[in-house]
Amino acid sequence: MANMSLKKNEMPVQEPDVRNGNFSEVALGYEELTAIDEAKRCLNCKNKSCTQGCPVQIDIPAFISEVAEGRFEEAYKIITKSSSLPAVCGRVCPQESQCESKCVRGIKGEPVAIGRLERFVADWHNANVKEAPEVPASNGHKVAVIGSGPSGLACAGDLAKKGYEVTVYEALHVAGGVLSYGIPEFRLPKSIVQKEIDGLKALGVAVETNIIIGKTLSIDELMGEYGFEAVFIGSGAGLPRFMNIKGENLSGVYSANEFLTRINLMKAYAPDATTPIAPGKKAVIVGGGNVAMDAARCAKRLGADVTIVYRRTEKELPARAEEVEHAMEEGINFKFLTNPIEITSDERKWVKGVICEQMELSAPDESGRARPVAIEGSEFEIEADCVIMSIGTSPNPLIKSTTEGLDTQKWGGIIADEETGLTSREGVYAGGDAVTGAATVILAMGAGKKAATAIDEYISNK
Repeated sequence: MANMSLKKNEMPVQEPDVRNGNFSEVALGYEELTAIDEAKRCLNCKNKSCTQGCPVQIDIPAFISEVAEGRFEEAYKIITKSSSLPAVCGRVCPQESQCESKCVRGIKGEPVAIGRLERFVADWHNANVKEAPEVPASNGHKVAVIGSGPSGLACAGDLAKKGYEVTVYEALHVAGGVLSYGIPEFRLPKSIVQKEIDGLKALGVAVETNIIIGKTLSIDELMGEYGFEAVFIGSGAGLPRFMNIKGENLSGVYSANEFLTRINLMKAYAPDATTPIAPGKKAVIVGGGNVAMDAARCAKRLGADVTIVYRRTEKELPARAEEVEHAMEEGINFKFLTNPIEITSDERKWVKGVICEQMELSAPDESGRARPVAIEGSEFEIEADCVIMSIGTSPNPLIKSTTEGLDTQKWGGIIADEETGLTSREGVYAGGDAVTGAATVILAMGAGKKAATAIDEYISNK
């Protein structure tokens, strides 16, 4: 019988005053009966509008129909026809603005909890199915993938399923890209990321860490002496941006990238950590995106009193509503219509405070959001001994500076065809944040999948 409730089944979570003191996962996941009950809210629409909202085109009604019947492994098989990282996507994708925004149940109530069901199915499979996947027969062709983040892993997975010999090159000592160094443990446990990567390795994907393309090896070498017939660049956007205000070079100022990398990848939160981190007693986070929320919530868990400053209002925050809600529940302070103009120091050249100016909103800027304008004479100082800048990132210039014939945007993004990922150089494709700048995991995966299709066609017709 269909479940016609207007509300989703609630996701069980740790209590705010408990979770803000640990790095364990906040959301605890659906039980089997809850998942079945939620799946029965799906109307199994013929036009599949939810699938149209999915960047990797998962057949959402089909997998949910299997969940409703308790056939969880069949649901998993449907998801993995389109997605190489279901346990990841079920946790970090902005479903509310993609698949769930298209769900017809959302017209008069809440949409079906598609993301929660995807997470449930992936977790059920990982807990209950131990058989290794069947390795496809080799087609005798080799492809190199630069970067082991979501776009690179999606591309590698799709090519491996077609029989390609795929090698993924990762600059850091652990694979996963932003999934490993950027997203905190309490949102995406690293064991989940490793499980997904192990699944790709079981398909035959080779992963080489500590290889910096542009330093250790070049694209010319990959396509020359190493014999790769095509290369996919999915190196992300890991170069942090700063405001260029006075005091940004003081001790106690971090980019969000450095702060999160030390915490997530190098486990600086552990008592026996060899990589130190100093969130201070009072930390100020500058920015309003998901990365800012992650940095703020990490600093809170390390014992700091945390304030997020954002130059627009709460309505304009670019972070997911769920992440903002969780941050507020955990005791993060927000100062809206606030813009830093200087970081002050004590006699040790350590952060002492952040001088800010009050803002007001004017006409929309080029992004379509209301433009913040400073109010004259409104300066005030926030006491702080740690400042974390989270105002965006751009692609690392290393690959473009060491690769002949690779055209890039003025801001550093690689120029690539939107549908195929083909760059200005034959046989070289790119996608994800290296092309678009910082975006979402699922959009990067979509780009990786499109490139895999194009690479297969290119090599087949070569």
